[in-house]
Amino acid sequence: MTLLIIIALLVLLGVPIGLGMVLIRERQVGIVVKRFASRALAPGRLLALDGEAGYQAETLAPGLHSGYWRWQYRIIKAPVTIVPQGEIALVLAADGAAIPSERILGKIVDCENFQDARRFLVNGGEKGRQLGILTAGTYRINTALFNVITGAAASANGMAPEQLQLLQVESDKVGIVTTKDGRPIEAGEIAGPVIAGHENFQNAQAFLDGGGRRGLQEQVLLSGTWNLNPWFAHVEQVPMVQIPIGYVGVVISFVGMAHEDVSGLEFKHGDLVIVGHKGVWVTPLYPGKHPINTRVMKVELVPTTNIVLNWAARIEAHNYDSKLSSITVRSKDGFGFNLDVSQIIHVGALDAPKVISRVGSMQNLVDHVLQPIVGNYFRNSAQDYSVLDFLGARSQRQVEAAAHIRAALAAYDVQAIDTLIGDIHPPAELMQTQTERKIAEEQRKTYEVQEAAQMQRQQLVRQTSLADIQREVVGAEQGVNIAELTASASVKHAAGEAESTRLRALGEAEAIRATGQAKAAAYRAGVESLGAQGYTVMQLMQIVGERNVRIVPDVAVTGAAGNGMVDGLLGLMLRHQAEGNGAAKEK
Repeated sequence: MTLLIIIALLVLLGVPIGLGMVLIRERQVGIVVKRFASRALAPGRLLALDGEAGYQAETLAPGLHSGYWRWQYRIIKAPVTIVPQGEIALVLAADGAAIPSERILGKIVDCENFQDARRFLVNGGEKGRQLGILTAGTYRINTALFNVITGAAASANGMAPEQLQLLQVESDKVGIVTTKDGRPIEAGEIAGPVIAGHENFQNAQAFLDGGGRRGLQEQVLLSGTWNLNPWFAHVEQVPMVQIPIGYVGVVISFVGMAHEDVSGLEFKHGDLVIVGHKGVWVTPLYPGKHPINTRVMKVELVPTTNIVLNWAARIEAHNYDSKLSSITVRSKDGFGFNLDVSQIIHVGALDAPKVISRVGSMQNLVDHVLQPIVGNYFRNSAQDYSVLDFLGARSQRQVEAAAHIRAALAAYDVQAIDTLIGDIHPPAELMQTQTERKIAEEQRKTYEVQEAAQMQRQQLVRQTSLADIQREVVGAEQGVNIAELTASASVKHAAGEAESTRLRALGEAEAIRATGQAKAAAYRAGVESLGAQGYTVMQLMQIVGERNVRIVPDVAVTGAAGNGMVDGLLGLMLRHQAEGNGAAKEK
């Protein structure tokens, strides 16, 4: 025990001893080189498997090893191989079997991640660049056989450090893979088929064993981190296919299973296939993001909202009508003129694959279907009408055009929503003549209106005069009527008066007669009662009393003739004065 401690101390102090002992530290690998042996290595071999002189397949692990005499062995203490996190390391083998001519990378064999050189060689490991890679970790590699390329040594080996970093496929993107090893792609194909079990190209050997092809691959890598050998595969990141709202995506696949048409017998102008087959997929892609390999598939966006196409100077945002212009037509009377037309169409989501299968793209639909259908219809129909007839019956022409175009587009699985005729540009010389004629006609109408106004004015004056005369006539007629009525009233009044007088006379006569008779009767009774003389005296007295007959005069004149007259006059004057005072008092 004491001897071993002494030997260890001597070794640690670097004191050479003759016991052939070698100390390998924890982070070292002992590479053994045998200086001489009874057998030499076979031609083309670098590592010895059976004790031949040269580099030995086995390495020395950490610890103290004996029997490695300096005169027979040389021990190379190489540092362990460290692959940092987030990186991979590539391996280049200096010995092994030759790589077959159809491949460019050495196959993966069981060798504990290249840490067992003997197993690598015994199991058929191949010389050159390897399919296998080293992921993050620490490895004890026989550097005599394997050259490990890490990120730190990338530049020295003709590589960029970023090539040895883990592949990070970003979100919303897909990785399009091109492999550099495998069998050639079959004739008639543009990409290798999908191979199962290779862990998204991370197990390159499984890809090759499964019949993987060299070149562009149908399968894509989705978002994530991948351990890929850059000698084996190249990855290009592209955005996912985004289908906006209001659109569907029709997939035209150039790869996949054999073409099998599922469109049916009624659809004779194209063919459709189910998803995964080569051809136009019968099921479209709906709005969203889709991981489509755009190197082997084409996605045609088809609007499912109404599309307005203008045969005019105006261009819509979708730009499908950028090649359309006003339609030049010729009328029945030989005039050429231009029409601005707008056509509204709609393609259903389930009809979109049929449309694309038939015409290839929406732009082709506009250029090769809509443009000739709409343009030729208006050119043909315009020949049946004069320019003025076309202008005058524009609404009817529009209805006829909509019906014709709707029926024509239905054969292409396209719905024609409406056809609208915009501005019509007739010949300038025709419009000038028409304008002059219209102005003359309007002037004529103006003169007619003015003439009618004058006639109306004359009629008004006449009627006003007649109304004035009529008023006098009416007044006269009314006067006549009044006079007649007055006369009639007078006649009737006179008749009434006459009748009244007659009746009054009769009444008075009757009254007089009755009175007379009464008086006669009274007289007779009075005579009989008083006698004729006495009754007469009574009647006279009654009359004198009723009529205030003065029997005695107010002024009596007596005496001589001269004095009597004066006294009479004075008496009259006094009487009159007395009567005047009495009358004043009564007032």
